[in-house]
Amino acid sequence: MFSTSIVDAAIWSCGRKVPGAGHGSNPRTQWWTLEVRDAVKLKKESYRAWLARGTPEAAEAYRQAKRTTAVVVSEAKTRVWEEFGEAMEKDYRKASGKFWQTVRRLRRGKQLSANTVCGGDGELLVSTGDIVGRWKEYFEDLLNPTDMPSVEEPEAGDSEVDSFITQAEVTEVVQQLLGGKAPGVDEILPEYLKSLDVVELSWLTRLCNIAWRSGTVPLDWATGVVVPLFKKGDRRVCSNYRGITLLSLPGKVYSRVLERRVRPVLEGSWEFAQPVHMCFVDLEKAFDCVPHSILWEVLWEYGVRGPLLRAVRSLYNRSRSLVHIASCKSDLFPVHVGLRQGCPLSPVLFIVFMDRISRCSQGLEGVRFGDHRISSLIFADDVVLLASSGLDLQHALGRFAAECEAAGMRVSTSKSEAMVLDRKKVACTLHVGGEVLSQVEEFKYLGVLFTSEGRMDREIDRRIGAAAAVMRSMYRSVVVKKELSRKAKLSIYQSIYAPTLTYGHELWVPDTSGRNELPP
Repeated sequence: MFSTSIVDAAIWSCGRKVPGAGHGSNPRTQWWTLEVRDAVKLKKESYRAWLARGTPEAAEAYRQAKRTTAVVVSEAKTRVWEEFGEAMEKDYRKASGKFWQTVRRLRRGKQLSANTVCGGDGELLVSTGDIVGRWKEYFEDLLNPTDMPSVEEPEAGDSEVDSFITQAEVTEVVQQLLGGKAPGVDEILPEYLKSLDVVELSWLTRLCNIAWRSGTVPLDWATGVVVPLFKKGDRRVCSNYRGITLLSLPGKVYSRVLERRVRPVLEGSWEFAQPVHMCFVDLEKAFDCVPHSILWEVLWEYGVRGPLLRAVRSLYNRSRSLVHIASCKSDLFPVHVGLRQGCPLSPVLFIVFMDRISRCSQGLEGVRFGDHRISSLIFADDVVLLASSGLDLQHALGRFAAECEAAGMRVSTSKSEAMVLDRKKVACTLHVGGEVLSQVEEFKYLGVLFTSEGRMDREIDRRIGAAAAVMRSMYRSVVVKKELSRKAKLSIYQSIYAPTLTYGHELWVPDTSGRNELPP
């Protein structure tokens, strides 16, 4: 009722925009005007006449029509680009949000959708129904593995957390929502919630309190819309895509309120915790493979109990998803494992889940940095194990892999790699489950390229190349535009080009030649 009322009121006030409406199946570019169409039509007719007659007069008529068409098209494109530059300058001065949206679109370039995919047996699927069905099958199998460990879920118990959610909590979260985000299955946009008055916010607060006290959330809040996004490789293979999940905005408001209550409890339980042998560990589909039963056990151990634990569990009790692709939606399917992508709670839940694995697998190995001994670096699911020798690293890797296995996670032996940071070449052979990990001379971690020699020359070259690619992608649409002011161009330079060039520069220790390559 709450969702329907908001959406109906928004449609009544603002109307509904249908993606792709007003464009045919073969949309023209902006420079395709009636004048251009007539010129191209005349050129084609002149060409056919020349082929039919073969006379010098027909050939000259075709050449003249061809020259005229080239001039008309060139003038039309120039005019459109000038108007585009003027519009960007206007947006820069009066509508900065729209300006940066255009800049991001120019950087992304054309986004291709998966018009065909291969079925589970490798057969190419082309019909819309078969494609949507295949995507449903893929994500249903991915999000519901059959070999998850089973543990008894702890009772919620008692907690000292307040027994109700205040309107001030809800209002603060709503005010911090970012606009321009895609809606969930209930089609509620963040702008809808941000425009609610005090009375309407009280209804949202009341809805959150009903979910808090009953331990059950509305089905819309537990339903995710999965959209496949291409990563790399063959576009016809489903595993070369990652799915992003769009969740209900009112449900995300509720999740953010819970996150603000969960975080202090977890932070209160966390304590301040030669050659370098490293193992870059890759976890298979880490975010999508977190077993819910083990997650509840971990939260209980870290002090999240009572109504707060029950409220967190309620978001997952009836969790389900559907796949949205090519303007079509699949049937709903249940989701029994994994964290909800896009949910404000998910990052902190994954952090505490990985923290427990890290703590349980720690030994005496590690590398000394000042007064501290560091055995691992963990940022989300990017894990690096550190040791001063290959033998110590193997012990650490064995314990980490065993803890991951017990927690329902798997180490990907094909993507995990070893590297020794030393001036000399040192062999480092690591095993996981009977398989040998490959040893590499360089590895990209958190976007920065590390080499076994400890030099940053390659990384500096990569940064220069990436910055040059940014400049090339925006050269025609931004750099050479006379209609765009220098101030607007400098803003783009400082916001996009400079951060791309200097990402990770705190680690750079370039030699003389490296310094000469960097711009002043």
